[in-house]
Amino acid sequence: MRERGMTRRQALGIGGALGLSAATGLSASAALARMPSSTGAELRSAVPLPPPFRVPLPIPSVLAPVSTSGGVDRYAITQREASAEILPGVRTPLWTYEGTFPGPTIESRRGRPVTVTHRNELPVPTVVHLHGGRTPAASDGYPTDLVLPEGWQEAAMPMGHGSGHDMHGMQGMQGMQDPRAVVTRLTRDYTFPLDQRPTLLWYHDHRMDFTAPAIWRGLAGLHIVRDDAEEALGLPAGQRELPLMIADRAFAADGSLAYPALDPTLRGQPGVTDPYLAGVLGDVILVNGAPWPVHEVDAARYRLRILNASNARHYELEAVTDDGRRLDLVQIGADQGLLAAPVTHRVLPLAPAERYDVIIDFSGVAIGSRVRVVNRLGSGRTRDVMAFRVARKATDGSRIPRTLSHDLPAWRRSDAVRERKFSFRTGRMRGGHGWLIGGLPFDPSRSDVTVGLGDVEVWRLVADVHHPVHLHLVGFRVLSRSGRPPLPHDAGLKDTVSLRPGETVEIITRFDGYRGRYLFHCHNAEHEDMGMMANLEVV
Repeated sequence: MRERGMTRRQALGIGGALGLSAATGLSASAALARMPSSTGAELRSAVPLPPPFRVPLPIPSVLAPVSTSGGVDRYAITQREASAEILPGVRTPLWTYEGTFPGPTIESRRGRPVTVTHRNELPVPTVVHLHGGRTPAASDGYPTDLVLPEGWQEAAMPMGHGSGHDMHGMQGMQGMQDPRAVVTRLTRDYTFPLDQRPTLLWYHDHRMDFTAPAIWRGLAGLHIVRDDAEEALGLPAGQRELPLMIADRAFAADGSLAYPALDPTLRGQPGVTDPYLAGVLGDVILVNGAPWPVHEVDAARYRLRILNASNARHYELEAVTDDGRRLDLVQIGADQGLLAAPVTHRVLPLAPAERYDVIIDFSGVAIGSRVRVVNRLGSGRTRDVMAFRVARKATDGSRIPRTLSHDLPAWRRSDAVRERKFSFRTGRMRGGHGWLIGGLPFDPSRSDVTVGLGDVEVWRLVADVHHPVHLHLVGFRVLSRSGRPPLPHDAGLKDTVSLRPGETVEIITRFDGYRGRYLFHCHNAEHEDMGMMANLEVV
């Protein structure tokens, strides 16, 4: 098991829980609920790993538009294979946006439309989803709306697994066709109106059944929406605003990214080997594509735009000085933009796909000393995330206003036209195990939920193990957790909520913006690839 990247304890507690349910008669949900605080099994790298806090923190480049005429900013991104030195002295092949990991950051203004032309020069079809975007359905990145590479044979085109999708015996991309799929060859224009609150979004591959390995190989980048009102608040800006994409990975002996895919070409049979059915965890923590990096800062406030881009790993982030003092993490924003007022944390939970906008103040830290960002859910090397080295005293004109925004929606339970309940649980499909919503695996030809444009609804989400649940198109507010009030980090408008094992979370939202076919799904990327998605039709 060590050779396969797991300990016996991990196999029994995580991947082995699926087999345990069959061997003992214990329900799969009960078996999986015995798992530890992070759902998944860890891959072990086969190359020597560098010591922490030696590699400088990279800042992703900001992509320049190719045109700004007609009130629309137009960008061009080529998806292509490249290699990069992620671990010092080691070259790693990647799938990239514009040759880098993360891909280039797009910066845009609220209400100013953006069109991004993606060109697919990878060996497989791709789909692009702007996570958190209020986007027309045609540009939302539905998993079967593929961009085919040149030379891809239509007969081999993956068009859906239907009810034939299971995690042990998947027979490639067989099953039902999706008659609504819109497929293009080589290029596709994605149009984003960006009529939404300023916030940190991210774009990533969303191809059906292969999202997890595509993101793992590098297909992820940031998109920041700004507006005048936010910029007038006086928050830290410029070099004191840092985007931080946190992601875990593991490395094979040849320096490539290790991943337990059943088909490493990602052209035929989807899924992962049995020990990793609950999710794939890496043993190297990357921030902006660098292992355990360090960043030199002034003794001043900094704004950290944090994204968990890991496939399955959860974090509990803490900022600790060399002498053991914990610094405040002042949250000013959530997935969908600024909070009404700041919320101060000492520990910040972070599930896959969640984003937090946080202010950290280094002014009270001794010059020349260090602040480590650690993950309290990690162990060994995965306990460290990154570090800041306080280099110099500096003037600081930034502030944290007591009121951050006035435009958060005030939906009340009494506004809801209906309430729905969805279970996110493992289950059996065709003799194997899968990840199901409401007892069903994803089927692109089935309509799961139909809502009216403008309707307010309350959804009750029930989990067996960790499931970060993401809704496309809309943001929502958390109403309760297992009948109790929301937690402090639930503040604001979110698009992804972390369900903990055995937990029930209530959310409320208004389905406005656009009509069309969207999704809601678990953002444990292995879970969504293995059936844990459902269709949402806005009419």
